[in-house]
Parts: sequence; structure tokens; C-alpha cells
Amino acid sequence: MESQTRFADRHSWLGSALILFGLGAATVALLGPLVFEVIEYHVSEGATNQVLGGDVAALLLVAPLSVWAGVLVLKGRVGGPALALGPAFYGLYMYAQLAMSGDISRYPGNAERFFGLYLLLFVLAGFIAVRSWVVLDASQLATTSRVVDRLFGWFSLVVAVFLTVGLHLPGLVDAWSDAPTSSEYLADPVVFWVVKLMDLGIVVPALALVGIGVLRGRPWARKPKYAAVGWTALLGSSVAGMAVVMQATGDPAAALGNTIAFGTFAVVAIGIAIAVYGPLTRFDLDARRTADVEARPATSSH
Repeated sequence: MESQTRFADRHSWLGSALILFGLGAATVALLGPLVFEVIEYHVSEGATNQVLGGDVAALLLVAPLSVWAGVLVLKGRVGGPALALGPAFYGLYMYAQLAMSGDISRYPGNAERFFGLYLLLFVLAGFIAVRSWVVLDASQLATTSRVVDRLFGWFSLVVAVFLTVGLHLPGLVDAWSDAPTSSEYLADPVVFWVVKLMDLGIVVPALALVGIGVLRGRPWARKPKYAAVGWTALLGSSVAGMAVVMQATGDPAAALGNTIAFGTFAVVAIGIAIAVYGPLTRFDLDARRTADVEARPATSSH
């Protein structure tokens, strides 16, 4: 148990940052259009529906997962940093978009007044991502089965292809035309280009690289696998929530095919996350039992 105590003492800042990040994520979701409508974004009604879906995921998944990871770190559980990577990279992705997107000249709102909150969450997410990455020793964690690794590897490649060809390419072709017709592009061009840049410039290459590394069993892929699994589950749930809200509100940009696809991706991603993170908890429990046994004084058989 002494090693767990040392781990908790050394990384108390990480645990506290995770809990603070989780509370901040819940605060943004509650203050947004989902509940109290205090934050009003400078976006169209369609983009607001997307924010609603993201807020649902933040409140139900991102915030609790962050707090849970923080508690694990403060308890000295070595699986905590692995669990923390998903919310951290999700925060870097999502709160950068909320801080930068919007068109103040076209839509009313007050989101700029909450820039400090987005900035705080972005900085916390960056600190958590870097610190968790440094602290995490993948060799100390229970390994996932080859079946789960192969499933995640192929799933990552499928998602990368779908994002590129199925989701973003049609919108880009329309935007490059002389007379664009996409309602998403015409209503929120800033949001459109920010999402395209981050997805095609960061998300797709990262998923493809990690997916190939995991499929080939490369040792370097173990650590980024934990980040990609958590991030994919959280973002997949967020996007699925956006699609459901858009479908339910009759948004002209909604498509039943996309809603089904995003929902399927979210369910599969959450299932993979459970399979990957589940052994971490069991490993920690077994490690604690082993530490307890080793700490007991030896007794004579005579």
C-alpha cells in the first residue's frame, strides 16, 4: 500500500485537476442551451442543436469520467492516468471549438463573456493530457486481449475513412463550388471550417496511425491506444447526441443515415472502451491485494 500512497502524493495535482475539469465541464453544459440557457452561442439554430448534443455527452459522460479518473489518481490507482487521457483530449478538441467558433456579426449571443471558462478548461485539459501521458506506464497495466485490440484497430480505420469520405468530403466539395448549397456551411462557415480543420488535420491522421499501430501490435501504440479509445467513445457519444437532437428538431442538415451511423459508432466505441478500461480496474484491485499480502509479516509453519 505504500507504493499507492506515494503515487497519490506525487500526483495529487493531476487528481485535483481532473476533478476540477469534470466540474467545469458539467458547469458549461448546465449553463448552455441544455438547461439554464445562460450561455448563448453566436451560431445558427442548427449549430445550437449540435451544442445541445455535446452538452448531453459532457454532462452524462465527460464530467463523471473525469471525476472518477481524478478519484482513482488520488487513491494511487495506476489506471487513473490511462482513464484520464480520453477526457483530456476531448476537452482540448471541444473547448477550443466553443471558444473560437461563432459569428458575432450574424447571430446574437454572449458566449465571449465565458471565454475565461473555456480557456480554463482548455488549459486544464492540456495539463491533464501532458501529465497523464508522462505518468502513465503502459507496462504496468493489464493488457487487453488481441481480439479487442484488433476490433479497436479496425474500428479506428473505419471511423477515419467515414469521417474523411462519408462526412467531410461532400461538404468540402460543396464549399469549393461556385454556388455552395450546404445549409451547415452557409449558416455557420466559421464552425464548418474549424471542425473540418480539426477533424481532417488531427483526428483522422491520429486515428489512422494509432489504429495501424494497434493492429500490428507495436509497443509504441499501447499508450496512445488509451487516449484514442477514451476520446473516440466520448466524441462518438457527443456526435451521436448532436445527430439525435438535430433529427428530433427537424434540422434541415439532419440525415437519418448519419444519425444511424453516428449512433452505431457511439455504441461500438463505448463497448470497446469498457473492454479496454475494464482490465485496468481489475488489475489495480489485484495489485492492491498483492501489496496487502506482501506487507503481512511472515508466519512460521511450526
